[in-house]
Amino acid sequence: MHFSINHMTAPNLEWLDFLKLADAVGAEGVEFRNDLSTPLFSGSPPEKVAAALKKTGLRCFGLSQVYPFNSYSDEISLAVKSLIESAKAYGAQSISLIPRNDGTGKGTRERQTNLRLALREIKPMLEEAGIIGLVEPLGFERSSLRTKEEALNGIEGVSGANEFKIVHDTFHHHLAQETSFFAEHTGIIHISGVVNPTVSINEMEDEHRVMVDSKDRLGTVEQIKSLLELGYGGPISMECFSPEIHKSSCIAEMLQSSFSFVTDRLVYA
Repeated sequence: MHFSINHMTAPNLEWLDFLKLADAVGAEGVEFRNDLSTPLFSGSPPEKVAAALKKTGLRCFGLSQVYPFNSYSDEISLAVKSLIESAKAYGAQSISLIPRNDGTGKGTRERQTNLRLALREIKPMLEEAGIIGLVEPLGFERSSLRTKEEALNGIEGVSGANEFKIVHDTFHHHLAQETSFFAEHTGIIHISGVVNPTVSINEMEDEHRVMVDSKDRLGTVEQIKSLLELGYGGPISMECFSPEIHKSSCIAEMLQSSFSFVTDRLVYA
């Protein structure tokens, strides 16, 4: 089990303390973000970050994010180039591409055209850099790219299987009510749980995303199991957005407990 932690799970930690957290709970890698309150790596030089990663033995599975990648423009092009350059400098394996999520660009022809245009323009940048672009569908009804199937159709349409992978996010998979799994094309699994018993699926938001435990309503363990059975062997990354998690003084203990829960359930499933 290649567990990882997304920096969103502990956004109040500086990057070095975040690495120490990941190391302490036995994770194999991390994902860093450029949308937190502090700049990416707090402006630290790549060699310092590389030394810290080497010391802990952790891998940088990815950098997030370019948003909204499927509303392609000169500005988005520059954002993609910049994040690719950062990924190369800091030794990250991938960059995350996030679709527009404000209720616009949802028409079938419009969203498919926009998706392919963006993928076609981004593909040669990734190819030249040797970096993977992780396309992450968002299951919200307001999203312009809700399903992994549609993302993969776009990737296939630009012959981009070598440059692009998809993110299987257990939260967004549940929101979109997808039933298909695409292990071969999945670059990373994002996991989180929703335990609030009263919120409906249409009311679920990022703020409800907590650690995975026995009260999880998303079927997270079952989703992981399906992907593993289909041959997935990549990282499984905890990505919690809940403010309650962010302000907790027990994040390490919570992570260890959740990772153990997932592992035990998969072993005895």
